[in-house]
Amino acid sequence: MVRLIALVGLAFGLATSSAALAGERTITLAVKNMDCASCPFIVRKSLEGVPGVAKAEVSLKEKTAVVTFDDVKTNVSALTKATGQAGYPSAPKS
Repeated sequence: MVRLIALVGLAFGLATSSAALAGERTITLAVKNMDCASCPFIVRKSLEGVPGVAKAEVSLKEKTAVVTFDDVKTNVSALTKATGQAGYPSAPKS
């Protein structure tokens, strides 16, 4: 019985610790092909359509997108895929 309680406690601890490590993350993407005033709107909407994205700010002048997202629900690959499918290839800015 003691072993069972210990195993349940361990399982619960592992499950909650992974949730505690997850959270909001912000990344800056370098975005290609933005050359008109409507481009940032299209890029922003493509990013906001990704589940887990909380906020996307796009700059035509800097050709960047600053994206805040839940790293449990999405990842950088999904973000770059979304902009690429909209016609604006992107990659993490170094």
